[in-house]
Amino acid sequence: MGMKLAAVMAVLMFAMGGAFYWYYNDTQERIGVLRENNAKLETAIAISEESINSLQADMEKFAAANKKLQGELQKAEAYGDELRNKLRRHNLTELAKTKPELLEGKMNGATAKLWREIEQDTGGAGDSDLPEWMQPVQPDARTESTGGDEGRENPSPDSGETEASPAS
Repeated sequence: MGMKLAAVMAVLMFAMGGAFYWYYNDTQERIGVLRENNAKLETAIAISEESINSLQADMEKFAAANKKLQGELQKAEAYGDELRNKLRRHNLTELAKTKPELLEGKMNGATAKLWREIEQDTGGAGDSDLPEWMQPVQPDARTESTGGDEGRENPSPDSGETEASPAS
């Protein structure tokens, strides 16, 4: 009977050793998977933190740019209001009839300034020469017959057409 008991004990110890070996290997495998998952999570956290910091920096830049644009918009709206008020005060039709040279010069100058500002805003130097048609008209060039005024209705202020007196 002692031998049978020893054999049963040996089988039990062998089974317990096998169960412990299986448990140890299974636990080590789980620990390995958990380490891999932990490394992936740490990497994801680092990327998330970088993204959050980047988004916060971008948000600050956008807020500053938005504030600047808001100020520029307010200036542009104020300038538009100023122009509308000027147009209400002036009768451009009457001025064009009575003093076309004055109006033409002012309009050409304003147009040249606007084109230069557009050139600067789009990356140019903004110092290009005026086109030929916008060059200041020489006083004696208007009285000559070959002076570039062939297509105009009233090339000379003293052309015989009567001008209406300005309404004050």
